[in-house]
Amino acid sequence: MNLRKWFFLFWSTMAVGAVVTTVVGSLMQWTDRSFGFIGVEAVGFNAGMMALVGLLFGAFSQMGFFSYLTLNYIALSVLRKGYLWNALQAYTALFALGGIGYLLYQDRTSLNNDLIFWMLPLGLAIGAYGVAYYKSKLTNNNAFIPTLFLQIVVTLIESWKALQGEGANVNAMIFMVVPMFACNAYQVLLLHRLVRKEQTADSASSAKPAV
Repeated sequence: MNLRKWFFLFWSTMAVGAVVTTVVGSLMQWTDRSFGFIGVEAVGFNAGMMALVGLLFGAFSQMGFFSYLTLNYIALSVLRKGYLWNALQAYTALFALGGIGYLLYQDRTSLNNDLIFWMLPLGLAIGAYGVAYYKSKLTNNNAFIPTLFLQIVVTLIESWKALQGEGANVNAMIFMVVPMFACNAYQVLLLHRLVRKEQTADSASSAKPAV
């Protein structure tokens, strides 16, 4: 991937983060009038602040995405067997879903929500499966497990600040997890198109007869 394509991916991911965060935050503010930076009266200000936060979410998501690509490259180099790395990713994804469910179950009283401990893992699993299935249709079946791992494990790591701690609450979880998930999905679904164009251009140039 050249610098121009990376620059496009970077800014477009930040734009996705800004749009999704603004939409999610506005819906939450509409359903919960206490949600907002300085109250529901300042709708324009809150939307602007949400968009700025979404830009940060997009940049943070891209850091996690490229960190995963680096991890994937190193793991394949060390393990040598792709199925071993896929098995480890699948196990880690299941463990992460169970772990976050257990964590939220312990905090369900302080979160004032008795359902979040299974709703969040279930929603994340369904969404991740949908993205992974679509990615495998666009490329090949080998992309299913890595995409599933990215959408579950990497999204949870990126959203960890909102999932734990004394300030954790359901609104903060939704406000951060949904944009992170959307940004990761956007990047993984776009990546093969950017790489494919570059590979096609390289193949075409190599096929040209020498002058």
